Amino acid sequence: MADILLTVSGTISPKLQEELSDGRRPVPDYLAMSQAFGADLIDYPGARAATGLLGKLIEKIGGRNALLAWACFIKARAYKVIFTDGEQIGIPLALLLKFLGWLGGRRPRHLMIVHILSVGKKMLFFDKLGIHSHIDTFFVYSTWQKHFIEDRWRVPSDRVVFTPFMVDASFFRPGAVPPSAGAPARLICSVGQEWRDYPTLLAAARGMEGSVRIATASPWSKRPDTTQGMDIPPNVTTCRLNQYDLRQLYADSQFMVMPLADVAFQAGVTAILEAMAMGKAVICTRTKGQTDVIVDGVHGLYVPPGDVAALSAAMTRLLDHPDETERMGMAGRKLIEEQMSLNMYVRRLAPYTR
Repeated sequence: MADILLTVSGTISPKLQEELSDGRRPVPDYLAMSQAFGADLIDYPGARAATGLLGKLIEKIGGRNALLAWACFIKARAYKVIFTDGEQIGIPLALLLKFLGWLGGRRPRHLMIVHILSVGKKMLFFDKLGIHSHIDTFFVYSTWQKHFIEDRWRVPSDRVVFTPFMVDASFFRPGAVPPSAGAPARLICSVGQEWRDYPTLLAAARGMEGSVRIATASPWSKRPDTTQGMDIPPNVTTCRLNQYDLRQLYADSQFMVMPLADVAFQAGVTAILEAMAMGKAVICTRTKGQTDVIVDGVHGLYVPPGDVAALSAAMTRLLDHPDETERMGMAGRKLIEEQMSLNMYVRRLAPYTR
């Protein structure tokens, strides 16, 4: 048994190794982390197997994430470190560690990845119950979230670690797949579902001399598809793609647009890094949470939230200046290789698990 337990808030595919060997999907972060840290993995099926009838009751009442937190709690005495892959697991685990006590011996260190804590329901656990005492290290993807955690709950800065997000830079890379023979010459892509402002993109694309393809699927977002019920311009199409086909869309496109609602976390970062890894420039809404990846004019362009005219002008600029667009795309790829690849991500986190 390893010294580290790493949660997977999902179900690990039984065909994962086969899919990786066949090149049908990128390496998942949890697999790279598990291999680098020497960690055991526990997903939803593993949590069910570990908790029996009580686990079934907890899952029925509190859901799968509560079940996974409970499984970590009852396994905790066997590990020196528990690494939760998001606050959806980390918050209930911190509650259990704080209020059910520790079952003898020293409490394991609790490391937690943070997506967003600056929302009402989550803040209550920290404001009223002080559960940050049982989270030893917060890993945040947004500097805005880092400052928020430190300022609101007086958490020392060395316990709130900013780390850039990551992408499998071997799967997503220029030349990984050739452009499709029938792809439009002036194709723009947009990807994802979480807090996307597609109404602004649709308005900006109307009448433009270029085609826009929007891949709206998301494997985890519960947010609505904001293209639904909209008047779709004739030069815009929507689709749902897996990661393999999504890579082809990036290869076929001149650049990507990431239209976002003004939220305080890194919505859209997965697709942004995938496009950059493919050597594509990115036009992105400048939000409170999405300022830590793109440098304006270097890797792409920022536009204000909800500004149709600014987005339209940015899209036209990149379509009409392919040399500039290519330069930005190559700069983005360089940034991925130097700072935001999956390998670099794992290397940064590894010292905190020791």
